[in-house]
Amino acid sequence: MIFITGVAGFIGFHTAKALLARGQAVVGIDNLNDYYDPALKATRLAQLQNHKDFVFYERDIADKEAVFDILNAHPQIDQIIHLAAQAGVRHSLTNPFDYEHSNLMGHLVMLEAARHCHGSKGGLKHFIYASSSSVYGANEKRPFATDDPVNAPVSLYAATKRAGELMSQSYAHLYRIPSTGLRFFTVYGAWGRPDMAYFSFTSDIAKGTPIKVFNHGQMKRDFTYIDDVVEGILGALAKPPASGTDKYCLHGAPHRLFNLGNNRTETLLDFIETIEDALGQKAEKIMSAMAAGDVAETFADITQAKEIFGYNPKTPISEGIPQFVQWYKEFYTDSIS
Repeated sequence: MIFITGVAGFIGFHTAKALLARGQAVVGIDNLNDYYDPALKATRLAQLQNHKDFVFYERDIADKEAVFDILNAHPQIDQIIHLAAQAGVRHSLTNPFDYEHSNLMGHLVMLEAARHCHGSKGGLKHFIYASSSSVYGANEKRPFATDDPVNAPVSLYAATKRAGELMSQSYAHLYRIPSTGLRFFTVYGAWGRPDMAYFSFTSDIAKGTPIKVFNHGQMKRDFTYIDDVVEGILGALAKPPASGTDKYCLHGAPHRLFNLGNNRTETLLDFIETIEDALGQKAEKIMSAMAAGDVAETFADITQAKEIFGYNPKTPISEGIPQFVQWYKEFYTDSIS
């Protein structure tokens, strides 16, 4: 049985759906907060709750007692996919304590949960958790590789995700918990997060609202389609580090880090043009300076993920964006003129 945190979130929903389709039993947790439209989360969740092998708890991952009650109710849990977090670079500038609560305390609770499963539930097979390309911060080397130094975060969000990696390393070292951190690179697709740029661009262009283009459009991103990311998560899940001596394990602990990106960069202006083409509408652009906490470029080196679990992203933005726009039109019919 697999325990998924953030199961009503974008990546959590798609991951749970894929696992259920494979015949896996899933226990999900999500606090259904209002960081973005709770109705979207509820609609995702309703699809999962139709499945007989899915159990859901509306709880906060930072609530230790609540999380341990779930573990005690489901002693067959032997894998954890920890995806819940407070996301968003800009939100961290105005609401920093949300990140302390979810990304630090919440991550610690889930590590303790992994330790609990490992010690008394027959052995935890694998603890997978979400990290972020944001940890690369001010790094100038391209593409970003997992063995690059990541000591210069440019946002609190990035700092908390890096802290989660370090906390996971310590628990893997102390308690030999097989652990994998996945650094996601700008994930997009159907059922996505409304706070993400591609989503807000689509919404604003469809409504005829001007869009703000940061850094005067001189941005590049490694945009990664959700189906490719889910395949990466499931691939990683099937390949836990057996010991601290496995290839790419960190300093003798059974803990590895991988990039899940598309292994290519797209300019922001090209990305916007792809959205325009899919909508059949042109955007009115307001060029702006770089936003605080942002970075000019992300680019993933996926060599290690490809080698260890066959990660092979297949979806270019020319395919992924039209699929997202089609979903958007169907889900938000009132937004399309």
